[in-house]
Amino acid sequence: MTLISNGIEKVRAFELPCGIWADGDYSGMPWLALVKWKSCWSDMFHQVYVNGRYAGTTTEAGQEQLIVQTPLSSEAAVRIEVFAVDTKAADEDLGSELDLSGWQSGRAKISLLRSQSLPIDGTIEIYSDNGTGEIDYNNPFDSSVINIWPSWQDKTGFGMSSFGLSDFGRDWSAGAGFGKGRFGQGQFGLDTDIIEWTSPQLQAGAYKFAAKVKDQAGNQSDGSETGQITLTPAPKAAEQLLVACFDKQTNQLVLNIS
Repeated sequence: MTLISNGIEKVRAFELPCGIWADGDYSGMPWLALVKWKSCWSDMFHQVYVNGRYAGTTTEAGQEQLIVQTPLSSEAAVRIEVFAVDTKAADEDLGSELDLSGWQSGRAKISLLRSQSLPIDGTIEIYSDNGTGEIDYNNPFDSSVINIWPSWQDKTGFGMSSFGLSDFGRDWSAGAGFGKGRFGQGQFGLDTDIIEWTSPQLQAGAYKFAAKVKDQAGNQSDGSETGQITLTPAPKAAEQLLVACFDKQTNQLVLNIS
């Protein structure tokens, strides 16, 4: 399935009023926005994504507007994107196809392989260099302790699940099947899962991260370090935009931010 972005233009988002006074002033409705666009794909459905997340699908082909939910926080600008999709994929979340490398929110995402070699009672702790270039292994991130096996059925091994109902020595009732996990990174026919951790909001800068595996006895692995990751927080939302001038010849609009 593919998201189609070409042929879609004039994407606009409007704040919805929840009350209008006699003088024309209004009170904006939080969380919701009306998104409109122009599309050449009159025979296809359209999906809207807000900050890289699936927000909704039009109810019929050719529809060129949709009300979507937006983040409550006004500290950062909201990114709204519209795509055309095939009818068969109209209600599927295709967010994994989005390229988010061109914009960031000041958060880093770390992916870890949930290998069957990891201990049944193990946890993972995430560390950072805090932008200094040297990782501080004495102070893990707050709330960064990840339980590797939140469900005991996901861990394979002799007697670990419904005894005798799976491959000998590999009792496993809830393992990811072929093509269901991270393809090619597990045993053949038993694709494994990926653990993802997202950092809190960080200031602009270059960061390095590391992960350590710890078992119930307190034994820790060596830190597995990432390369340098550059984070750029999203710009703050603009407020009280005023029209400064408009050039009809160049079709250029100049706005002032108060």
